[in-house]
Amino acid sequence: MGSLKNIISTLHNSTSRDYLARMLDAKVECVQVARRYDSDYWDGDRRYGYGGYRYDGRWKSVAERLVDTYRLSPDATILDVGCGKGFLLYELQQLLPTARISGFDISAYAIANSKEEIRDQLFIQRAQDPYPFADQEFDLVISMTTLHNLHLPDLKLALQEMERVGREKYLVVEGYRTEQELFNLQCWALTCAAFLSPEEWIWLFGEFGYSGDYEFIYFQ
Repeated sequence: MGSLKNIISTLHNSTSRDYLARMLDAKVECVQVARRYDSDYWDGDRRYGYGGYRYDGRWKSVAERLVDTYRLSPDATILDVGCGKGFLLYELQQLLPTARISGFDISAYAIANSKEEIRDQLFIQRAQDPYPFADQEFDLVISMTTLHNLHLPDLKLALQEMERVGREKYLVVEGYRTEQELFNLQCWALTCAAFLSPEEWIWLFGEFGYSGDYEFIYFQ
C-alpha cells in the first residue's frame, strides 16, 4: 500500500465553518438538493454546497505539490476522478503544458462550467463505472474529496478502476479521529456516504485492492 500524504490539508484548513448552524438549517432538505450536483450545489446558496465555486487560483499550490511529490515529467499523463470544474487540472496543465490531462465528474453542470481551456479534456461519468482507459494508461490518477460520497460497493469499484488505470495513485477522503471531528463531519457534510476513521479507510484500501497514496481531511 502507499503512504499518507500532506498535500491538500493546508488548503482545506484555511476555510472557517459553522458546523452547528449547518446542521440546524433544514439539513435533510439541503442534502437532497446537494446530491443533485447541479447549479445549486456548485454556485447556489452556501447551504447547498460550495456557495459559488469559481476559479481563484487556490489550487495552484496543490498542483505544485503534486508535481513535486510524484516527480511528474513535462509529458506526464494525469487523470482526475471527480474533477469538478477542472480547476486543479487547469493548474497542472499550466505547470506542465505538454502533459496529457483528463478528468471526469458526475456533474454535467460542473463539466459545462469548467475551465474553458481544458473543457474538451473532461467528460461526464460516475467514479464507480468502468473507465474508458487502458490498464496503467496514466502516470498519476488522483481523486480529491470524491470517493467518500460513494457507498461501499461502489467505492470498491472506483478504487479498483483507479488501481487499474494508474501507475501511481493519490486520493483524498473525509475522515475523523475524535468524537468531536465525527460530530463536525456529520454536521457539515452534505454528500458524504462513508463516515470512517483513518484506520477504517486504510483497512478498506487493503480489502479493495488499492495500493496508492492517500490523505484524510478533518473537520476540527
